[in-house]
Amino acid sequence: MAKKVKKKKIDRIRNIGIIAHIDAGKTTLTERILYYTGKTHKIGEVHDGQATMDWMPEEQERGITITSAVTTCFWKDYEIHIIDTPGHVDFTIEVARSLRVLDGAIGVFCAVGGVEPQSETVWHHADKYKVPKMAFINKMDRLGADFWGTIEQMKEKLGANPLILTLPYGSEDEFKGVFDVIKRVWIKWDEESQGRIFEELPIPDDHIDEVEKARESLLESLSELDDEFMEKYLSDEEITDAEIHKVIRNACIGLKGVPVYCGSALKNKGVQPLLDGVVRYLPSPVDIPAVTGENPKTGEIEERPASDKAPLCALAFKIQMDQGRRLTYVRIYSGVLAAGAEVYNPGKNIKERIARLLQMHANKRERIQEAGAGNIVAVMGLKNTGTGDTLCDFEHPILLEPIETYKPVISVAVEPKTAGDQDKIDFALKKLAEEDPTFQVRMDEETGQTIISGMGELHLEVLVHRLKREFHAPVSVGKPQVVYRETILKEAEATAKFDREVAGSRQVATVTIKVAPKDKGSGNNVVCKVPEGKLPEAMLPHILEVLKQSLESGVVGGYPMIDTEVVLLDAIYEEGLSSEIAFRAAASMAFRKACEQAEPVLMEPVMSLEVIVPENFLGDVIGDLNSRGGKVSQIEPRGPVQVIKAIVPLSKMFGYSTTLRSMTQGRGTFTMVFSHYEPTNS
Repeated sequence: MAKKVKKKKIDRIRNIGIIAHIDAGKTTLTERILYYTGKTHKIGEVHDGQATMDWMPEEQERGITITSAVTTCFWKDYEIHIIDTPGHVDFTIEVARSLRVLDGAIGVFCAVGGVEPQSETVWHHADKYKVPKMAFINKMDRLGADFWGTIEQMKEKLGANPLILTLPYGSEDEFKGVFDVIKRVWIKWDEESQGRIFEELPIPDDHIDEVEKARESLLESLSELDDEFMEKYLSDEEITDAEIHKVIRNACIGLKGVPVYCGSALKNKGVQPLLDGVVRYLPSPVDIPAVTGENPKTGEIEERPASDKAPLCALAFKIQMDQGRRLTYVRIYSGVLAAGAEVYNPGKNIKERIARLLQMHANKRERIQEAGAGNIVAVMGLKNTGTGDTLCDFEHPILLEPIETYKPVISVAVEPKTAGDQDKIDFALKKLAEEDPTFQVRMDEETGQTIISGMGELHLEVLVHRLKREFHAPVSVGKPQVVYRETILKEAEATAKFDREVAGSRQVATVTIKVAPKDKGSGNNVVCKVPEGKLPEAMLPHILEVLKQSLESGVVGGYPMIDTEVVLLDAIYEEGLSSEIAFRAAASMAFRKACEQAEPVLMEPVMSLEVIVPENFLGDVIGDLNSRGGKVSQIEPRGPVQVIKAIVPLSKMFGYSTTLRSMTQGRGTFTMVFSHYEPTNS
């Protein structure tokens, strides 16, 4: 039975994401949030494979987040929708599509590792979508924890303006809690209650100066962001906590400042002040600009305010197969979505019906009757709606900007263990591709292989595991074969005579052809220069057909030929002896003979490569490209990074994504597209 959910006022809703580099502690922090808000009654630990949000078997085995999980919890009468996102670069699409529908984000930084590469990537994604952010400097209990070093990296690497609201009391083994900079208290957590109970104590005398200095620095930063606040600050007027909170909130929503908290999620310290910050500073759906889109009928740009009374406007941002059923995750920007209602997908010009509406808690679900503006829910019944599709009222159509996806950069071949499994594998791959826009499947017509492509080795490894586990589709995995080509380097002419007894009768035909190289990329063609009337009309098409077919299989390795012209110069017909079979055979022999004399060469696919790396890794990356037979054509600065443009043989690029990451500490990225064919060096 669907539950009638009591609606929260929209200004009391927070849609937030937790973003960071792998192993910064995102999921551990989320588990504490769920525990302290009463959503769960037991803390699930990542290292035990028991984290609520890491529900996939692949996540539990590896101890990492692979898919973004959605949940809802409540804190001080505020409804918080949380998306816990992956930190591994192979799953960046999960972060990007989550940030597209969120109103705020918490960036989690490891106090030891600081601002790590993937932290930069996801932070800049949030910047792109203009998502207000807070920061939580985690792992203050770890050896080597450096709070102020991480603050400096936030300024340098992210261009952030940190507004420090809690300071660590000690670090490493001596980490005892945090100081609240605004309230000027020491918050101490009770370890027996797993951090659920805490108390506010006076700041120890030897730390009062430190906290006062941080508070003064905070007020100074805020005075630069608000003229009214500056007047009060400069005239030494009394400034209330409420006034401080108001300026911080405006700075956060206006992308001018980042509230910073610290703690240790694993040791249950620092989480409740962060939750207070979420409801106090991050925006509700009504605090952000109204969503805009194009009216597909008029072509005009329209907006939808965050209100239940406005026409329906929602974005499908994630598809997930759950126990064989298709779940569509939807962010509702305006209007109300109700179970049983009909919705319009303007991008595909189709109507779909909402079979069920679900409020999700990781992989657990609760049926609800309806959901209003600002909510993130899962929907069952949408058969044709995909990632990035808009859902709206048919009478008030609007088309939102789709979600940007990424092109896959690595491929492997998959084959069924038995011939009977092919249909099962095809079905499973289709379902996985519906879920993940960065996963692509194609059939290589020349090798007959099924090629799957994704964002990296781990991405494909996880997908292959899911094929076996969820769909019971056993596969063998190997590298895809590089499909070579052949061509000729010079012109040659040859004559071949077929004279043989076939099925008890003599068959005779003579064919003369010329082959010649063409310009790169111009393709093949077959030309007839046999004088008119020299051959019976019925014979000519057979000869030309054989010559076209012969171009599909060269003389070096049997690969298709490219950029070659074949000219039929002459054909001798002998009455009573020449036949279709004889001419076909003679044409094939003449083609092979001519190509063998025309300096045939094997051609390999060459890729156009663009690598983006921080400058200090430039030399290593160029050296590696040279060792792969790559030719660097251009190096240009682009902000703090360098862009290398090169051409490189595809055969040398397998495993490159892993190599590049290890060479650049995960900060290098690349795109690769087919450019042309070149003669192989071998």
